[in-house]
Amino acid sequence: MELNERLQAIERGEEGELLQRILKTLVLYGEAFDAKRMVPVTSKYGHTVISYGLKALGAVMDLYDQILEAGIPEGQKFTADPKPLDKNVPSNLLEDLVFKKFMYTDQDRFEAQLRKLGITSDDDYSCACYLDQVGNIPEKGDVLSWAESSAVVYANSVLGARCNRNSGILEMMGSILGYVPEFGLLLDEGRKATWVVEVRCKNRPEAQLLGSAIGMKVMEEVPYVKGMEQWLGTELDDENKAYLKDFGAATASNGAVGLYHIEGLTPEAKEQGEKLIVRNPQIYVIDDAELERVKQNYPVIWKNPNAKPQLCFVGCPHMTLQQLKDWTDAVGEGLKKNGRDKVAVPTVFTAPIPVIKEFQKTMDSVYLKKYGVVLSYICPLMYMNNPLCKKKAVITSSNKLRTYTSARYYTEPEILTIITGGRL
Repeated sequence: MELNERLQAIERGEEGELLQRILKTLVLYGEAFDAKRMVPVTSKYGHTVISYGLKALGAVMDLYDQILEAGIPEGQKFTADPKPLDKNVPSNLLEDLVFKKFMYTDQDRFEAQLRKLGITSDDDYSCACYLDQVGNIPEKGDVLSWAESSAVVYANSVLGARCNRNSGILEMMGSILGYVPEFGLLLDEGRKATWVVEVRCKNRPEAQLLGSAIGMKVMEEVPYVKGMEQWLGTELDDENKAYLKDFGAATASNGAVGLYHIEGLTPEAKEQGEKLIVRNPQIYVIDDAELERVKQNYPVIWKNPNAKPQLCFVGCPHMTLQQLKDWTDAVGEGLKKNGRDKVAVPTVFTAPIPVIKEFQKTMDSVYLKKYGVVLSYICPLMYMNNPLCKKKAVITSSNKLRTYTSARYYTEPEILTIITGGRL
């Protein structure tokens, strides 16, 4: 692999053993994908997918101690995925015991390490680090070293940055070294669409369901999506960004998509149009019947498939400020229609702490609390990792949460019917 003068010096050990070992690791990683050179990481912030102090990750924390002892680049800052625990989220004493004594036993140690890495406050914890209130927003063309799948696909697709789907440790190494191997989605050729998806639905498809269908079909390849202009138009306003946030998270978790193009909307699609599509791409036609087929084939892994829902999570990835407002209005209307004062199922909305702070300045936050909905900053995935919580009949509008846990997926209108009316 081609190395510049500085990287050659690091390779010789002139900047310490730690950077030498990190470089060797990243070179081996790149060579596995035929990378020809290392390129600089240009984003202002790094982001780490590891935000939870699991005892099983002791080796990771030992490595972080080595990194901190060796020193990190001056001015390097990070954001991180959401924290795993929040006392406000419903849990019983036994579940709490498992969380604190058997699962996240090293949480304090790990958060102390993250603070030394440049995570300045609790405001920096979110899987949606690219939201305005959080502030880790890469610019078009920036080269990143991230691993969080929903953030990687958003940065590539909506922001026009460049990042491969890395692992949690490799992302940190790339940010510390300031270089990553150039292959895959960092190359123009790797950003070409090998699939054309033609959307022929009668109404705007549910973002999480459409993303799921595409992800499971194309897997790790790049789709070019047509037919969405009638609902999304051609401008990346806040509503469209929120839609693509949820859509992309589903493509990345139900498949392994790291980049998608939406015709006439996402940056590269607006600039290059169908020049982004390879010759003789594969075609996938999606209509309402296809989305229903996909949804009906999701496995229900509850012990009792007919169980009454015990908990509902909305916000995986984290919700935007406008999504919180819209959901609050929808819950209020649903409760009024059903003659109820509070939600029929314990419900948790998750969002970044800076978004929650902004939301709490509005009257909507008063209403949401009145409706009995819990507002939290946690990662629902980390909550569901508890073996006792896995046994609960949990429902969600997140296809990512459905994919990785025992939670059962319902569309947003279906979720509203369940939590405000108490019926499936």
